[in-house]
Amino acid sequence: MPRNLALIDCNNFYASCERVFNPTLEGKPLVVLSNNDGCVVARSQEAKDLGIKMGVPWFQIEGLAKRHGIIAFSSNYALYADMSNRVMAILASFSPSQEVYSIDECFLDLAGFERRGFTRYGQEMRSAIKRWVGLPVCVGIAPTKTLAKLVNHVAKKRPQFDGVCNYNDLSTDEIDALMGELPVSEVWGVGCRHSAHLQQIGILTVRDLRQASPKMIRKQFSVVMERTVAELNGEPCLALEEMAPAKKQIMSSRSFGRPVFALDELAESVASYMSRAAEKLRRQHSLAGAVQVYVRTNPFKERDPQYSHGMILPLAEPTDDTRRLVAAAIIVLRRLYRPGFAYAKTGVMLTEIIAATQRMPTLFDDTVGMTRSKNLMHAVDRINQAYGRGTIRLAAEGLDQHWKMRAGRRSPSFTTCLAEIPIARAI
Repeated sequence: MPRNLALIDCNNFYASCERVFNPTLEGKPLVVLSNNDGCVVARSQEAKDLGIKMGVPWFQIEGLAKRHGIIAFSSNYALYADMSNRVMAILASFSPSQEVYSIDECFLDLAGFERRGFTRYGQEMRSAIKRWVGLPVCVGIAPTKTLAKLVNHVAKKRPQFDGVCNYNDLSTDEIDALMGELPVSEVWGVGCRHSAHLQQIGILTVRDLRQASPKMIRKQFSVVMERTVAELNGEPCLALEEMAPAKKQIMSSRSFGRPVFALDELAESVASYMSRAAEKLRRQHSLAGAVQVYVRTNPFKERDPQYSHGMILPLAEPTDDTRRLVAAAIIVLRRLYRPGFAYAKTGVMLTEIIAATQRMPTLFDDTVGMTRSKNLMHAVDRINQAYGRGTIRLAAEGLDQHWKMRAGRRSPSFTTCLAEIPIARAI
């Protein structure tokens, strides 16, 4: 049997999450802003129709927002992550083979579900997610990942498909006409640079790329683009990755809500970011062999003195212990710090990452100490998972954290904080 994959993608995910617990937002233009309420990172369809572009600074469109009643929210990543987990758990019940591709989309292998009818099965997915989570999704079904992404886009943009586009239901003429209407930039993996190059050699539409010579494409671009052409012709080249590969680098950084001058406050931010990075490290059962820290001022304030610098510190032994990683990061920060600057951002990165099972024992291993460290970190992670991030944290992270980013427009954490769970009352 030929392979068939479904790509399920949440529509305007961040904006849709905000609407789930506030039905009065339906039909109204809304945007979600980046850290410190800086730029637009998500838009409802109504906001898109008003010409709001992705990444535009909020201060540039505040006048437009007032005229058209555009509602702005600060990013609420805890809510979005929890809603994503709920969606992915539901979709996992529709197929034993799932690849979570991003926070708002995943692939499913539909092998064995042919008798259910793929289009009808896709509508069942949409109905279940809308009913149980409250989010709208669209489904694209095709023999390859690239085609599934493409027909998912079609399902979103063309109402006649009612949110589900099944490539197998389209005739040869319909496929040819559809691909002739879509610009080549809509193909998964074809970015702005490749799109411009393709247009220069006369490849303007998806159909043009599909009909291009694979050898010519490989010569002018790469083997990756050659595989894209094969996938557009229904030849599977990209496997379904049911297990996400472990990250080789883990980074954590944020801009401050106000300028920071003191070393102590910078140290609090670095400790906080490193704790988060260490948590991610343990989640993928890895160890880090080096720590990188960087600091910078605000490059947009050209009249202020500018300073930006980073440094890497190799560790004596790879570790996942938050205490050791934070201590190393603070050492680096003290070397980087220069007084008299208004710092706008710090960041940390864990590098030289290996699987915990790959660590080579040494003659000087402290077995008892390593066991205690492992048990302590496990306990901290379990408590924070059960009662909320930061329930237990290092004193080095500080208490008030006045430097934290601004989020004055953030909605409640409806599903991740007991004090903010919505309450339904009968009238």
